[in-house]
Amino acid sequence: MSYTLYAHPFSSYCWKVLIALHEKELPFDYKMIESEEAMRELNGHWPLGKFPVLVDEGVPVIESTTIIEYLDLRHYERAPLVPANAIDALDVRFMDRVFDNHVMTPMNAIVQEYLIDGASPDRARIAKAEAALDAIYAWLDVRLAGRTWASSHGFSLADCAAAPALFYADWVREIPDALGHLRDYRALLNARPSVANCIEEARPYRGYFPPGAPDRD
Repeated sequence: MSYTLYAHPFSSYCWKVLIALHEKELPFDYKMIESEEAMRELNGHWPLGKFPVLVDEGVPVIESTTIIEYLDLRHYERAPLVPANAIDALDVRFMDRVFDNHVMTPMNAIVQEYLIDGASPDRARIAKAEAALDAIYAWLDVRLAGRTWASSHGFSLADCAAAPALFYADWVREIPDALGHLRDYRALLNARPSVANCIEEARPYRGYFPPGAPDRD
């Protein structure tokens, strides 16, 4: 086993995979996408140039959810992230999709507006994305009542997705005080060592955040 990860410490989808690697305590060679050389290598494995990409003995594994499932199949005994039971696994995979599609996606939509025109972003598009975040925040607050993690399995693939999604979403659309279950869950995620490590590794790059990083977290 010899893993190489092409990633950047400020990328939300890279966090997702890094959290899984930290949870499983797996060694890997970290190829940070901060140089032309690293980007050339990445493009050699995945011509679209998107990251993260995990390379296992020369074979690329692409897309964050797939990478985590791949690691879980090979190292299930180390902090399993997808339950062996098919019904429980379905719930974990459902929540993984919720966080990627309904938290991460509208958060990224707001960020994209600032990338397009930082001085005058499209407020109508931002409002649409904010409304989507408001709706999923309310749903998640109900879902998380009485739970520690996103599913009854314990810390899982779903929480690997939740941590970066909620971390950055709260920067562009702060979770209301009234949604205490969701706010507590985000705080619990941020305090977990695997997530806290990602937060600290990303701290030097906060200037990259197009809308401007808040002075917190």
